Amino acid sequence: MKFFDSLRPIGLLLLRIALGVIFLSHGYPKLAHLRGGAQMQSFFVEHGLPGYFLYVSGVLETFGGVLLLLGLFTRAAAVLLGLEMCVAIWKVHSGHGYLAVHDYEFPLTLATACFALATIGAGLISLDQPLFEGGGRRWAARNAKK
Repeated sequence: MKFFDSLRPIGLLLLRIALGVIFLSHGYPKLAHLRGGAQMQSFFVEHGLPGYFLYVSGVLETFGGVLLLLGLFTRAAAVLLGLEMCVAIWKVHSGHGYLAVHDYEFPLTLATACFALATIGAGLISLDQPLFEGGGRRWAARNAKK
């Protein structure tokens, strides 16, 4: 088990990269109108959401994905992205009931992975580590002794 514990930083890095790429690839087209802005806005309206939520989700997914890739403000970005996926499940993917798991398995997986990142953190290989998790304080204390 200690072997797997030693791989935790790499596992968290891979999880962040996978989620970051997925959210970035879904968010950027919403902002760049690559999928047709009016059609996407009408999709949001059809599911009971205001049309401007297209841009809210585009910004959240694009910049949240970038933050996950960098490992910067990971916990906050992961919570927001996880909540967005919960709203997507509720408003868009749950039309056939909770037993139709195939309808919402992808956003459920994303939401669960985001909440895992929010509770565990970005890991050692991230910008959060030196800035917020004490890595910077340890570095400053180590160099102050020299």
